[in-house]
Amino acid sequence: MADAATPQGHDVDVEREDDEEQHPEVQGGVGAPPFEGDTRCGLIAIVGRPNVGKSTLLNALVGQKVSITSRKAQTTRHRITGVRTVEEAQFVFVDTPGFQTKHSTALNRNLNRTVQGVLADVDLVLFVVEAGRFGLDDAKVLSLLPQDKPVVLIANKLDAVHRRAELMPWLKSMQERRNFSEFVPLSAKKESDVQRLFQILKPYLPNQEWFYEEDALTDRSEKFLAAEMIREKLFRLTGDELPYEATVVIDRWEEEGNLRRIAATIVVERDAQKGMVIGQGGERLKRIGSEARQELEALMEARVFLELWVKVRSGWADSEEHLRSYGYE
Repeated sequence: MADAATPQGHDVDVEREDDEEQHPEVQGGVGAPPFEGDTRCGLIAIVGRPNVGKSTLLNALVGQKVSITSRKAQTTRHRITGVRTVEEAQFVFVDTPGFQTKHSTALNRNLNRTVQGVLADVDLVLFVVEAGRFGLDDAKVLSLLPQDKPVVLIANKLDAVHRRAELMPWLKSMQERRNFSEFVPLSAKKESDVQRLFQILKPYLPNQEWFYEEDALTDRSEKFLAAEMIREKLFRLTGDELPYEATVVIDRWEEEGNLRRIAATIVVERDAQKGMVIGQGGERLKRIGSEARQELEALMEARVFLELWVKVRSGWADSEEHLRSYGYE
């Protein structure tokens, strides 16, 4: 698309016009009376290939960890909603698994269905790529994005770009791929960049009542967040040894005042993987449990007693029945 319009740039030498007509008011649904309040609220999908920093961005936007982060690709498995209310606007973020372009297992087919289901519901899409990079997997994700929704190009990991001018040829090539509503270079680890993004996204939210209370952070339960936290420590502490086909199931959850008693099972596919998770003398499993417990105590502001087990379930990632039993949508 050689005639694609220039996306709106931020903190890059790209011209930008702050014309209110770029962001028309959206009020009510079909047949609904116009909403007369000043509040805005909308669903925003965060999409991209695996390992471009989507979960890190979501956590930064929400201001608290609600999605796991890891150097290992494909660690986000579930649709995770994070909520942040800034002044009169409520942003409801939906983190998604990276579109899976390899490993055609039932798990990956499930993940891709989740992404496409999310895109059908949202008001705005954040397409996350690494600043200055665009590969075949990025292109495949871009080709699957809906044409009838505004898409903001998020050039993440800006801190890894040594000279800002190096982005200009790359930006020009991105302009030819799609008429992006905005172009936002940022580092998800930089608070000022995150705050700037809120102001950029606010005009795209429909003018309507908030979906959640002002102080809400996520629609996920503590039980779900506990399983995610354990899975994060699992991937961080096993590195490249453990394939991504591993999951965590909460077997028991008991609340006794300010105490949480949690029993969870780490599910792997082969006996050798079980040994990797347990480690010599059980040391690795103990460390996974210890780090997860400490983070859960900080998150829940409660004491946590955590028991971890490791079980082998051969072929679980390619079994629709197992996926349903483990809570995959």
